[in-house]
Amino acid sequence: MHCPYLGLNMNKFNIENLNLFYGENQALKSICLPIPARQVTALIGPSGCGKSTLLRCLNRMNDLIEGVSINGTLTMDDEDIYGNIDVANLRIKVGMVFQKPNPFPMSIYENVAYGLRAQGLKDKAELDKVVEKSLRGAALWDEVKARLKTPAMGLSGGQQQRLCIARAIAMQPDVILMDEPTSALDPIATNKIEALMESLKKEFTIVIVTHSMQQARRISDRTAFFLMGELVEHDQTHAIFSNPQDSRTKGYVNGDFG
Repeated sequence: MHCPYLGLNMNKFNIENLNLFYGENQALKSICLPIPARQVTALIGPSGCGKSTLLRCLNRMNDLIEGVSINGTLTMDDEDIYGNIDVANLRIKVGMVFQKPNPFPMSIYENVAYGLRAQGLKDKAELDKVVEKSLRGAALWDEVKARLKTPAMGLSGGQQQRLCIARAIAMQPDVILMDEPTSALDPIATNKIEALMESLKKEFTIVIVTHSMQQARRISDRTAFFLMGELVEHDQTHAIFSNPQDSRTKGYVNGDFG
């Protein structure tokens, strides 16, 4: 199958004829999708349609699931992600923020410094600098600067999620994957995360899975609609919502099914 828009220099990822199986069950079917650099790409569709599965392909998290087989091509910066690469290094370059905030049971400071220490960074002044920069990048510094040594579990849900984003930023990734990052948050915390994405895309490529079509519409540059393991349509977000080319996309964005 020919995949248009692939191989263009502005793409961070190029996905071509990607198939994924959980045992006998095919979860992704011949996916062709370019993901541009330094934009927000939203993956939408009903539950079980393959969007989170595709997200996990981008940092090879599916490798951790028994019985998964994958074929096709998935490149990042023209390098084959499923080729002979250092997977641990890939997961540093492609950070991930999960649906439920998952701070480590340690202080706010140590949550952000944890990955840096694991990489061998011991210099206190350098750690301090990166922790502050990362917390500022996650729009959290002003709220926590006086309590960096207190447990992260004492933060609100929205603050915990921004802390997880700061933890990802600290590793200086190229890409941040977000799997329904606001589904467990209240509207005020959701607004803060959405505003944060707008600023983060200046430095990072962001791919977000969201069940909220309103959120996709608000925060993404491009949207891809999945249905039963197929990529039905992808385009600039305003085109997907105002002038979809496929009747299934139109039905979904109009709320006819979900």
